Order: sequence, then C-alpha cells, then structure tokens
Amino acid sequence: MTEPSYDELKNRLAELEKQVDAKKRSGAMEFRVSEKGGVSVYGLGRFPVTLYYEQWTRLLDAAPDLKTFLEENKSKLKLKQG
Repeated sequence: MTEPSYDELKNRLAELEKQVDAKKRSGAMEFRVSEKGGVSVYGLGRFPVTLYYEQWTRLLDAAPDLKTFLEENKSKLKLKQG
C-alpha cells in the first residue's frame, strides 16, 4: 500500500473540515464524556454544558416541570429570532 501524496492528504483534510463545518451549522447536538467523567453536550451554544450522571438524571426527572415553567414564563424569556 503506497503512502498518499501531499495533494491527496490536503484534499482529504479539506473534505473533513467541510464535514465538521456542516455539522456545526446544522445545530446537531453531540454528547461526550469529559476527562473528569461528566457528560458534555455540545451544540446548544458557544460552550458545552457539562453535568455529572446524577445531575443529568435529576434534570431529566424534572423535565415535565421545566417544560411547564418555560411555557408559563415564555413572555418573560428572550427568544431567539428565526
């Protein structure tokens, strides 16, 4: 098997960068385990949101209450346009 040429590597890198850019623009969320053992969610904003397992389960258990709270206070919240 021969080594890829510089131009082939350069083209492949450009393709991968396009894929990463497309993923960022799509708003897709991505989950990763952090170095300290937390779960980080990427794609919600500029910075990831990182919580530990117990915190995520508490938050998920409170999801119905959070949805109700958000709807009740929607008029007070800043909403993203578009």
